[in-house]
Amino acid sequence: MITLVIGGCRSGKSSHALGLANALSGTRKLFIATSVPTDSEMENRVIKHQQERGNSWITAEEPLEIANIIDEKSGSSDVILVDCLTLWTSNLMFNNLDQPAIELKLQALASSLGRACCPVILVSNEVGAGIVPENALARQFRDLAGFVNQRIASVADRVVWMVAGIPVKIKPVTTV
Repeated sequence: MITLVIGGCRSGKSSHALGLANALSGTRKLFIATSVPTDSEMENRVIKHQQERGNSWITAEEPLEIANIIDEKSGSSDVILVDCLTLWTSNLMFNNLDQPAIELKLQALASSLGRACCPVILVSNEVGAGIVPENALARQFRDLAGFVNQRIASVADRVVWMVAGIPVKIKPVTTV
């Protein structure tokens, strides 16, 4: 089962994803952290997330090669939680990967999700609901993040949109 948890900033995405992961049976839980803290505020966020997870999680800090970690570790894990795809996208951009190279990384990620031997939960920010950024780099990031979200949502079994701390299931689509 592949789950994408998506929403705006401070919408409760990470907490909800952690709750989903902790509700699964098994003790071999892997957290793939894509964050590269560059200031004390980000370092404090990382510490807070580590405390929320507790000691029952193994953490792999991997800002770029998350597909490789999923391939290597899904057979020996009961669940994998990736937080987050938007930071991963910005990491790829800041490592000077161009659009075709980023698309190859995204394809590798989608393929690794298809091969995963355990549930994988991915967290991402919905960045397309805001204003159009004023500069080209910010617009490029917004467009790439949207592309990443669309691609991962297309391969996910379940997509949950977080709004004000409330999970709204948007995939699979249910009829009344």
